Amino acid sequence: MYSERTSVGLDVHARSTVAWGLDGVTGEVFTERLVPDTAEILAWLHRLPQPVAVAYEAGPTGFHLARALETAGFRCVLAAPSKMARPPGERIKTDRRDAERLARLLRLDEVPAVRVPTIEEEAARDLTRARDDVRADLMRARHRLSKLLLRHSIVYTGGKAWTAAHHQWLTSHHFEDLGTRVAYDQALEAVLALEARRDRLDAVITELARQDAWAPVVARLSCLRGVGTLTALGLAVEIGDWHRFTGSTIGAYLGLVPSEDSSGERRRQGSITKTGNTHARRLLVEAAWHHRTPYRHPGVSLRARLDQVPAPIRQRADEGNRRLHHRWTTLQARHKHSTITVVAVARELSGWCWSLATMDP
Repeated sequence: MYSERTSVGLDVHARSTVAWGLDGVTGEVFTERLVPDTAEILAWLHRLPQPVAVAYEAGPTGFHLARALETAGFRCVLAAPSKMARPPGERIKTDRRDAERLARLLRLDEVPAVRVPTIEEEAARDLTRARDDVRADLMRARHRLSKLLLRHSIVYTGGKAWTAAHHQWLTSHHFEDLGTRVAYDQALEAVLALEARRDRLDAVITELARQDAWAPVVARLSCLRGVGTLTALGLAVEIGDWHRFTGSTIGAYLGLVPSEDSSGERRRQGSITKTGNTHARRLLVEAAWHHRTPYRHPGVSLRARLDQVPAPIRQRADEGNRRLHHRWTTLQARHKHSTITVVAVARELSGWCWSLATMDP
């Protein structure tokens, strides 16, 4: 339990911040509507009975305010919005009530907190998420281009799509109608531009992964099948401090565990919770598909990654790769659907990633 005299809840928005404070000694209440300026918020907090603890919900405003509060000497708790349960009978929701609720929970030390990443972690996270946005945009642009051709009964049959040969085939098409010609040229130009952006981001991410802050954990995670440099760095920057989890709790943090509604003698499990970090969960599910194929010996690229880590890490990674494929085949033998199987393997993959990331060298 913490012993700050004043507990403050902030309801932070882009253009306003509502503050509600409670003096634990006198019971006096302080309320104020502030502009979202860090200096003004700090000045108001300094006028309250000291010491002061502050809580506000994590959101699109980022972590700048939390870092400023910690630098100024205030204990700041960043609340997880998905875990802030609201009573079913509460039908009135205002900014002041939200701030008051945060302050009272903070007074009881009952605020479910999220970790504030460092500035370096947040910068790397912005980079990997920008690459993820480009990936999604590229997929949509490719779909638009291929469906435009399909409407004109043009289908590529020369092998795998989006290769050098496929790109050459795409540039060979010319339409007589002006509208179709301009639409096709714009769609093809969008695909080429997004591919160039993706390649530039990949180069920067690869360079960032070689830096001392990320290289050790990236090298370890890359020993697992399906986890290359981009995936390993993405997991590293999204998870941050691996030591705050265990092998069984990291799956729950990433929303990969089944939901449950049990009461008395009845136990009912549903789909996965999908709470926590969406980006890390997607990366793990994509990596889990690689464990569908048999694992007999490492391939060329995986062997090159294994050679960069000590022998104990290699042995642990080899155990993980074999275990994950065995898990896949076991679930297949039980006639589980592939989408259910891949999520179960992804949940176990998160535990193996944690094991490698926290393993003593």
